[in-house]
Amino acid sequence: MANQAEIYCVAAEWLVPTEHIDTVRDLLMQAAAAVRQHEPGNLLYIAHESADEPGRFFVYEQYANQEAQIAHRAAPHFQDLVLGRIVPLLAERKTSFYRLLPVQGK
Repeated sequence: MANQAEIYCVAAEWLVPTEHIDTVRDLLMQAAAAVRQHEPGNLLYIAHESADEPGRFFVYEQYANQEAQIAHRAAPHFQDLVLGRIVPLLAERKTSFYRLLPVQGK
């Protein structure tokens, strides 16, 4: 179990033009599978697609610590799938970083 005080979180929001939605959806599922398979420091990687707005995606990630998130960004699958193939197709991209607030009394 990771030390809760060190857990590092990422929230990414993407807007994808209509003509690229299927491609980005497929690449995002490949990226999620690669993260789960190859990154022991990743605790959670969940991709969401808006139920109300076609082409809006939300990805929530948790890492054991900030170093694990830095390793994620350096991973070949991230470089290829996300930076190399998804990001060029996006109309908008916002990424925010957070630290988990540990649960008291546990």
